[in-house]
Amino acid sequence: MNDTMQAVTARAAGGPEVLDVVQLSRPLPGDGEILVRVHAAGVNRPDVMQREGNYPPPPGATDILGLELAGVVEAVGTGITRFVKGARVMALVPSGAYAEWAVVHETNALPVPDGVSMVEAGAIPETFFTVWSNVFQRAGLTPGETILIHGGTSGIGTTAIQLAKALGSRVLVTAGSDEKCAAAKQMGADIAINYKTSDFVEEAKKATAGIGPEVILDMVGGDYMQRNIEAVAIDGRIAQIAFQKPSHADLNMLQLLTKRLTWTGSTLRARPVAMKAKLADALEANVLPLLASGQVRPVIDSTYPLSDVRKAHARMDGGQHVGKIVLTMAEEGE
Repeated sequence: MNDTMQAVTARAAGGPEVLDVVQLSRPLPGDGEILVRVHAAGVNRPDVMQREGNYPPPPGATDILGLELAGVVEAVGTGITRFVKGARVMALVPSGAYAEWAVVHETNALPVPDGVSMVEAGAIPETFFTVWSNVFQRAGLTPGETILIHGGTSGIGTTAIQLAKALGSRVLVTAGSDEKCAAAKQMGADIAINYKTSDFVEEAKKATAGIGPEVILDMVGGDYMQRNIEAVAIDGRIAQIAFQKPSHADLNMLQLLTKRLTWTGSTLRARPVAMKAKLADALEANVLPLLASGQVRPVIDSTYPLSDVRKAHARMDGGQHVGKIVLTMAEEGE
């Protein structure tokens, strides 16, 4: 086991060109932590925001990029009861996943189900934790209800489609091209709306006999905020997880009252370890069986070796990806 490792940091705020693969000291596991040899790490929109200088790591966290990883446990700190050396794990971290080694709090890690590859596992934690927390816990989507998912072919979108369908809901999505709409339908979406050629409010109403979807998952913000209020059903719930567009001030908030709406927002990265542990428990109970059976699988757009991290971020910035972009550090079995 080397004392050093390769990892990715951003030398300044900017585009993919500010990302560097640097040599750093290998971290050591502390109390309640496991040391993981990283095989794969998902690339997510918050990583781009951090690279651009808009989403710094929480206090005390490393400035190495990356929020999710999969790998093999190589050493354990004190007080470890859940995992042993050699275990295949996937985990959520506040930062540090774009590296050959990472420390993970064991309560924020999950076993990789048999039949799930390391590349697939590296694409699971961030989006699956986010979707479960916001769609099922906070917005309370139930079987038989309809959900409208914006960004249907993003990592979040492809995860939400599969989980909602697997758990008995009807799924509408928006996407930015006919090709992406077709891809979303192949993943299980009942209706896919090209937001560039159609009004999603009108189409969502039409698809629900004028009622509107009970739940909307939005990471766009901007003018979508008012349109979501118009589209959602009476007693509906809007889960806001990001703002790709600036906040929109011109909102008719009276509709929030007259339609008896619930509008919930959250971020995941800065939440305490104990809260993420409860999410991990919920995923182990409700989602790991779906992954193990093959009923749900992360959609992989592309993979890049760690040395090509700039290309991976350029792919994310281009917006043409369908599903998850994954960095690879080691092969299965190494």
